[in-house]
Amino acid sequence: MAASIPRREALRRLALVPLTIAVPGGLVACSKKLSCTDVTGLSPEELTVRNTTAAYVDTAPDMAKTCDACAQWMPAPTANACGGCKIVKGPIHPKGYCKLWVAKPT
Repeated sequence: MAASIPRREALRRLALVPLTIAVPGGLVACSKKLSCTDVTGLSPEELTVRNTTAAYVDTAPDMAKTCDACAQWMPAPTANACGGCKIVKGPIHPKGYCKLWVAKPT
């Protein structure tokens, strides 16, 4: 005779099934995290603007003020690629931030 499990335990186990299916896909996505920090080719002046004047970072501290919500944002030509900025040179992460952030006009 097979051992039975309580109904509550069976429901808990069933609730975990979608999580076990979603995790492998999530791990793959995490390994392909977009990085926009390669500043090879920028002049010392451009690096000063990027790092000191603008204080650019790849992750915005305030998600309401991300680069892709800025008036200076230039979208990437393809998905999952770094965009650009009209002021800060080099690759710009869509969810990045700098002190020169200005809201897009509505």
